[in-house]
Amino acid sequence: MKNKRDALSGYNLSGDRSMLIKTTKNMKKVIYALILPLVVVGGLVFANREIKNENAKKTIPKPLSAAEMKAEREKWEATPAGIMFKNWEVSPEGRKVLARAANISKPVRDFTNMEAVVTDLSLPPGSRLGFGVMARINGEDYILSFGLEQSNEFKQLHSLKVNDKITIKSRGVSYAPKYSYPIVSGDYVERDSKILYKRPPHKGGC
Repeated sequence: MKNKRDALSGYNLSGDRSMLIKTTKNMKKVIYALILPLVVVGGLVFANREIKNENAKKTIPKPLSAAEMKAEREKWEATPAGIMFKNWEVSPEGRKVLARAANISKPVRDFTNMEAVVTDLSLPPGSRLGFGVMARINGEDYILSFGLEQSNEFKQLHSLKVNDKITIKSRGVSYAPKYSYPIVSGDYVERDSKILYKRPPHKGGC
């Protein structure tokens, strides 16, 4: 009887061990099956991130040095467009526009207030500057340009009327032979101490 119990006990113990070994092996297989996809996905994500970083590095243009910028400008000045621009600069019309631009260079550079009066709600015929108005600053006429309108962002500016007195700030003034007036970038407009427009900062900028 004892031998029989020992035999049965030995049989059951061996069976338990066998089942334990099989279960452990199955668990290892399951764990391995779960971990493998994670490793693969992780590797793909890492590789994709590396590719994106590499592409980002390739797409960011390297800033030109002062010498390179000068060389590019001289190269452009030798083109028909560059020659026409240089001729315009020394013409009476060109000198007049450049002088007006110089008159407001300091407040533009310092981004300080300029008092202006709206003189026309339409830009010169053929203008391709987006939305803008004509404004007089210190007795001289300028194009006050805001660019292409998106999402109704110039809604309050459309309330401007001729002879409205406004306070403006600008981060840039430009000119071109096509226009008889300097082009002032409209970055801030105030009327009667109420802000009508304030250009949002560029993405990535301050």
